[in-house]
Amino acid sequence: MELILVRHGQPAWTTPDGKGRNDPGLTELGHAQAKRAADRLADTEDLPGRGDVDRLFVSPAVRAQETAAPIAAALDLPMETHEWLWELRNPDRWEGKPIEEIEREFEVLNTRTREEWWGGHEGGETLRDFHTRVTTGIRGLLASLGTTPSEVEGLWDVDPASPVGDGTVDRIIAVAHGGTNSTIIAHLLGAAPEPWEWDRFSMGHASVALLVLTPMAGHHIWSLRSLGDANHLAVDDRTA
Repeated sequence: MELILVRHGQPAWTTPDGKGRNDPGLTELGHAQAKRAADRLADTEDLPGRGDVDRLFVSPAVRAQETAAPIAAALDLPMETHEWLWELRNPDRWEGKPIEEIEREFEVLNTRTREEWWGGHEGGETLRDFHTRVTTGIRGLLASLGTTPSEVEGLWDVDPASPVGDGTVDRIIAVAHGGTNSTIIAHLLGAAPEPWEWDRFSMGHASVALLVLTPMAGHHIWSLRSLGDANHLAVDDRTA
C-alpha cells in the first residue's frame, strides 16, 4: 500500500489590514499550487506508484479543503473529511490579532526548553495532545484498512482479508498540514516524538510525500520514498 501525504497550498494567514486568521483559505497562488498538485496526482505515470488512487482523506481546515477540491475532481473521488487531520489548533485569541504579535509568540516559543515546547501556546492545543490526536487518528485509519502495528516493535501487519490485504485499497491520499504530515511520517517510521515535528520532516506548500508499506522480516515497515516533492511547481511558485 502507498500513502501519499499532501500539504495544503499557500494560505492567506493575514487579512488586508494585517490581522491574523486561524482558519484561512488559500491565496491566489495557493489555488494555483493546488491545481498543479491535482494534475500531478492524476498522472499515475508521473508520480511513482502502482496505479489509481482509491481513497482521499482531508483535513476539515478551509485551506486543506480548498487544496483537496481540485484533487478530488481530477481523481473523481469523494473527499472524506477527518477531524484528526487538522493542524495544531491555535489559541482562539489569535483570530483578528495583529500578525506581528502572533509572530512574536512564535519567537518566544522557539527559545523554550523541550518540556515547555510540549505545552504549546497559551490557550491553544498542547503539542502532547496534538501528537496523541494525530497518531491515534492515523492508527485508526490504517486499522480500518486492515493494517496494524505488529507485536514486534517497529513492524506492521496486514490482514489478508482486509481492503489492503486483498488489494481493494492500494493507494490513498491525505491532504493535511505541515505539522500533521510530519507527525504521521515520524510515527510510521518509528521515530521518537518531538514537539517540533514541523522542522524534522519539512514540506512546502502543495508538496507531496510518499510512504510505501514494504514487506520486511515477516511483517512490514513503512518506507519513506519521497518528502516535500514539489516538481509539479515552478521554482518561483514554491513557498514554505
